[in-house]
Amino acid sequence: SVPKGRLRISCPMSFGNLHIAPLIPKFLQQYPQIELHMDMKDSWTDIIKEGLDIALQAGELPDSSLIARKVTSLKSVLCASKEYLERHGTPQKPGDLINHNCILYSYHSTINEWGFITNTEEEKVRISGNYQVNNSEALRESLVQGLGIGRLPTFIAGQHIKNGSLVPVLQEYKMPQKTLYAVFPERQYLPEKVRVFIDYLIDNFDRDNPNWDQW
Repeated sequence: SVPKGRLRISCPMSFGNLHIAPLIPKFLQQYPQIELHMDMKDSWTDIIKEGLDIALQAGELPDSSLIARKVTSLKSVLCASKEYLERHGTPQKPGDLINHNCILYSYHSTINEWGFITNTEEEKVRISGNYQVNNSEALRESLVQGLGIGRLPTFIAGQHIKNGSLVPVLQEYKMPQKTLYAVFPERQYLPEKVRVFIDYLIDNFDRDNPNWDQW
């Protein structure tokens, strides 16, 4: 009945850095008999093959014997610095993006295409730019420094929109969103160390309106 033993988890790199790592010290102070091993990476995780207890994964989950619990919603926002928009203008509709330097996230399945949802219909726009990078925090830095317009997860962009270093654009056009799940193997008896960690995460994140979306 006492949560203890080695707990192996994985999570996406940027989300782990910004929102999971700050929670770990308090969790381990609350459960001192747990030894937590965390692996941060953006590639898909084979939880069984890698011997993990929990994997935090975003997006559609493949059919399997794994169990998934929703942790929080993950939205995206288009944004740029105030200086960039003053120099190049603010796009008023998705089609205007063809005239802008769009910074690209190279891990996305369709690198040079952004989708927007209006009236339940999705509009896709082909975009281009002079910088591709496979890390959202590096992408954010290029936007803050005025290189172009980019799509960022709101869990990265939120604090920068609040402090004014980034400005959201095309907000009336919604972008597809994902769900972050805690995925774990199906077992007859869920280990207490797994249960308390998942409950701890859910208690610290609003599942539908997380604080990083409140700007």
